[in-house]
Amino acid sequence: MRRILYLFIYIVLAVSCVSNKNQSTEPVIFVSIAPIKPIVEAIVGDDFKVEVLVPIGASPESFEPTPKQFIALNSAKLVFGTGLLDFEQQLLKRVHNQSKVIDLSRGITTIAGSCSHTHHGKHCHHGVDPHIWCSPKSLKVMASNVHSAIVAAMPDSVQYTSAYNALNERIAQLDNDVAELTKSASLPYFIIYHPALTYLARDYGLEQVAIENDGKEASAKRIAQIISQARADGIKSVFYQSEFPESSVKVICEDIGANAVEINPLAENIFANIREIARLITE
Repeated sequence: MRRILYLFIYIVLAVSCVSNKNQSTEPVIFVSIAPIKPIVEAIVGDDFKVEVLVPIGASPESFEPTPKQFIALNSAKLVFGTGLLDFEQQLLKRVHNQSKVIDLSRGITTIAGSCSHTHHGKHCHHGVDPHIWCSPKSLKVMASNVHSAIVAAMPDSVQYTSAYNALNERIAQLDNDVAELTKSASLPYFIIYHPALTYLARDYGLEQVAIENDGKEASAKRIAQIISQARADGIKSVFYQSEFPESSVKVICEDIGANAVEINPLAENIFANIREIARLITE
């Protein structure tokens, strides 16, 4: 009986060791934020494990990688980022092999903007609005950049091009869906606390009215103007993200009789998320 028990323990340990070995040798691709993950996964399938640097619920602006993540980052096959977020610029330049760090904003006409935040007690400003992934038109360019990098790294893998073509069809459908929603928008603008939908607004003919700019809330005069116009136009919703204060949005909502609606531009399911955000801002 004891010999059987020892044999069972040995088998369990052996399987565990094999499993750990497989995990440690599994090829990995890193992406900086969750919305990029499904784009990469759609192309590489199960050939790579796709890891997200910034965990769900964390802010890209205050993210600090663990030593384990940094070691894994340097051993990854490829590393994809927007190329526009502060943490990417600070962290990814420390990757030893810079040729595997891919800037997905290449080819996108970026928008000079004010995506501001507080980081370690210091107020920081981006010179460019980084939220490129929120627009299907930018998403198409990002997917092309992902495909080009993967093919360059693994030129013999023809299946990645077939997968990319299928992904392109999904993005084209998303583009059509968003275009149809914006055509029938009840108003040509929407109100949001933090200007995270700049590219979506530009690409589909909407105006984004932001309460916060340059990391500062609008002046009392400006807020009064927003409230007056919103009341006249019958605005039903004001949008905000969880990492920003809901209180300022609620003050405006109570004044105009609108709802404070939370959105999450960093959600992983980018297709469903963009479609839902487009529906909300055009209602």
